[in-house]
Amino acid sequence: MNHHTRAPGALALAVWGIALATSAAAAEPPMTLTQQDYFEIQQLNSRYVYAVDECTNSGYDYADLYTADGTFGVSQAWGDAGVVFAQGREALARAAGGGKDGCVPRPPSSPVFGIHHIATNLVITPTPTGAYGRSMLLATGVGHDPAAIEWQGGYEDTYVKTAQGWRIQSRVHVWIGMETSVQYKTMIAAGIKFPTRTPTAPSETKTP
Repeated sequence: MNHHTRAPGALALAVWGIALATSAAAAEPPMTLTQQDYFEIQQLNSRYVYAVDECTNSGYDYADLYTADGTFGVSQAWGDAGVVFAQGREALARAAGGGKDGCVPRPPSSPVFGIHHIATNLVITPTPTGAYGRSMLLATGVGHDPAAIEWQGGYEDTYVKTAQGWRIQSRVHVWIGMETSVQYKTMIAAGIKFPTRTPTAPSETKTP
């Protein structure tokens, strides 16, 4: 008889215990955010709308709100990562209407002429690696109508604290009902195309 044979029940109990210990170790507690942390994250969101609406510093003020490998994406449902639209400083600066050649003119015929964004109702939740944010988005001046206001879903963000302070690691514009949006329709009519599926490989990631 092999005296080292372990009973099936005991073996299952041992495996269960290891799995439980591993799971507990993986479930790290969220960071403790200070008032200064909350303030800095809120400032990221306030600076964001000015930077993207005004294309300040040729779009690089906008890009520098992100980490070096930060991403901006678009989806149509909360919790959906959607499609990456821009990643990295140069692509993000272009997404804000700028880049190395300066800001792209926005004449009255441009589908984004006169549009200003209002990001509001930001809720910040600590995570083990930084913080998660969720906010609502309004756009004014859509369809070249200065009095028009359109709800355009909101943002889902991942924030991390870097040597330069808090930065956006990823931002997803959750554009609820995108196809019915006045702004979306005017942009499509102007020939601006949006990616419609989530990339399945890095080579498929779309950037402007």
